[in-house]
Amino acid sequence: MAATARAQWLSLPLPGTPRTPDGKPNLVAPAPKTPDGKPDLSGIWHAEDNRYVDNLAGEGVDVPMLPSAAALYKQRQETLGADKPQVRCLPHGVPDAMLVSAIPFKILQTPRETVVLYEEFNQYRQIFTDGRSLPEDPNPAWFGYSVAKWEGDTFVVDVAGFKEGTWLDNGGHPHTEALHITERYRRPNFGNLELDVAINDPKAYSKPWKSATIHFKLLPDTELLEHLCENERDAEHLLK
Repeated sequence: MAATARAQWLSLPLPGTPRTPDGKPNLVAPAPKTPDGKPDLSGIWHAEDNRYVDNLAGEGVDVPMLPSAAALYKQRQETLGADKPQVRCLPHGVPDAMLVSAIPFKILQTPRETVVLYEEFNQYRQIFTDGRSLPEDPNPAWFGYSVAKWEGDTFVVDVAGFKEGTWLDNGGHPHTEALHITERYRRPNFGNLELDVAINDPKAYSKPWKSATIHFKLLPDTELLEHLCENERDAEHLLK
């Protein structure tokens, strides 16, 4: 449905988009830069494919789960994710919210913070770059709390303070309130974005582990659309 809805937009050539001689967006042009010379991650993105939707670590990769986490993961697999948060109109979480190819998100990068707008459910996430630290005693949140810094051309984000209700991926890899995520974003050119995710949750996993490199494609000359979730009116029927 998201792809169909996006097709309803008329041609919307946005200023600042590099173009080929025939007027099409030049997706292999150099990545844009901010005034201070850092890559500008701003744009509307979607996962290149659904390769990592069910397993963030990658196909065939075993995640080092502790017995309690393995049992919960097994239950979610056997029930085909019947109790996943989005069934109740709750967020996908981090990084799960970006893994479904048909659901775009928008990055807005400013000097003091970077904002991620998720088309699904009209949700957002704030990543602060003003020098603050992660909160020491956070009120648990669906998207956690995010602070970031630049390491060369890589945008490095530390995330913690999660609610336990979110899943790391649609396959159901769980986490606890001890979860700490490190995201590393790179924009090699105008039309591509790459993300590596490191998971550290000593209450759910026997050791830290990493995702495969997740690739995103730019959606040029378009905008996000309003997306509302109304399934809560049918929740009692969906869960029977």
